[in-house]
Amino acid sequence: MAQADQGVKVLVIDDSKTIRRSAETLLSKAGYDVITATDGFDALAKIADSRPEIIFVDIMMPRLDGYQTCALIKNNTEFKATPVVMLSSKDGLFDRAKGRIVGSDRYITKPFSKDELVGTIETLVARAGTEDAAVH
Repeated sequence: MAQADQGVKVLVIDDSKTIRRSAETLLSKAGYDVITATDGFDALAKIADSRPEIIFVDIMMPRLDGYQTCALIKNNTEFKATPVVMLSSKDGLFDRAKGRIVGSDRYITKPFSKDELVGTIETLVARAGTEDAAVH
């Protein structure tokens, strides 16, 4: 299955260099094209330029947090279908609910594993692909 996912663009938004590097390493080894951003503002420019197929966004970030970033992505008609996965060190019901309200497609608790990241990408990008095929 990993072969079919070659070239899938993944954006990882996190203010932690360690988390960005960890996700980038895990996903690059799995064959994904990884772009990273340090915060929501940085990410918005990169989304427009690179058009990722899936976005992972940390909740707790300075300036523009993950909820605000997700809401901005989902409110943009061009990118509202792009899956957004919230990353958080907290596994609370409130955080999950708030993520759903702003339009996130999934919620992953840090620290994450390669299997969690890859499995999420395979599920959400494959799902988006079948929805696109059904529409056209």
